[in-house]
Amino acid sequence: MNKLDAKENAAPVENDWGSRSHVHTLLLMAVTVAGIYFCFQLAAPFIPAFTWALVLTVLFAPLNRRLEKKIKRPNLTAAICVLSAALIVVVPSAFVAQRILGEAANGAETIKTMIQSGEWQRILDDHPRLAPAGNWIEQQIDLPGIFNNAATWLTSTAASFVHGSVLQLIGVVLVFYMLFYFLRDRNAMLESVRSLSPLSAADMKRMFDAISDTVRATVYGTFAVSIIQGTLGGLMFWWLGLPSPVLWGVVMALLAVVPVLGAFIIWIPAAIYLLLDGSEGKALLLTIWGAVVVGGIDNLLYPMLVGSRLKMHTIIAFVSIVGGLIVFGPSGLILGPVMFTVTRILLEIWSSQNKSEPAEDKTK
Repeated sequence: MNKLDAKENAAPVENDWGSRSHVHTLLLMAVTVAGIYFCFQLAAPFIPAFTWALVLTVLFAPLNRRLEKKIKRPNLTAAICVLSAALIVVVPSAFVAQRILGEAANGAETIKTMIQSGEWQRILDDHPRLAPAGNWIEQQIDLPGIFNNAATWLTSTAASFVHGSVLQLIGVVLVFYMLFYFLRDRNAMLESVRSLSPLSAADMKRMFDAISDTVRATVYGTFAVSIIQGTLGGLMFWWLGLPSPVLWGVVMALLAVVPVLGAFIIWIPAAIYLLLDGSEGKALLLTIWGAVVVGGIDNLLYPMLVGSRLKMHTIIAFVSIVGGLIVFGPSGLILGPVMFTVTRILLEIWSSQNKSEPAEDKTK
């Protein structure tokens, strides 16, 4: 037998792609990827509930740890934290949501009445420069019909919200169902993630700390500041006698969550409306309040509540939040910044490993 025949009949070495071990590895990888994909498809409907349960877990974990030191029963401590979260989050949210829908219906009804009674036209007649634009809008858009439909829809939606829907109830129950197990079994879950991750224990701790800081910064910083801004704006609307102060206060709070946007998108048109209505003093007061107090709160409280936790440039924060809202819906407010944070940490780990490899090569 010559050397050529010997090479052809030789068993494949372990480094050959056609070897049994490599085929086995590729098959295992393909099956694993397929399994992960199908598991993700199964879990996709529960991503919002999972996200908010994770957020509440991060926020209530310190309380749970303190209770665990005093009460040596994990089920009881987790149940107490879940009940506390429900009282703090669900009850006020349900009340505010009901008021928002009611205020929105009243606001749409008020605007419809203004248009139908001719008050809209009176304001335009008092300001001839705006009359052409107002007349063009009336010719192009059926304003009474639009606001009539809006008022009807908002009224019916407010009535249905009082009774609640099955899907909303299931979503809330799922959040607190997951929250219970996240709090009770959080250490075991974190250890399972560490065991599956290729990263070192130090890198995983760094990752978990960054995610926790991002969630806390987003909730305590962004949400808290936006709630304060919306509350101050709504109180000024109420004091000046503007319609639907609760509705516009909540809208200002929601706009304040998104970087670059802010409460000024609401209070500036309101100040212009007061100016056109002949209330120059109220318009000036609303402008000063919005620019100095509502706008200044962001610059004062945001660094105090967030500090250096949320290490993102304004543009990156804007993309992460708005992109998260587009892709994931309301839960994207958290998922967007968290994904950017995880990616940043992974890139930093990758960069540090690349820098350490040449140094190791030089020492050899």
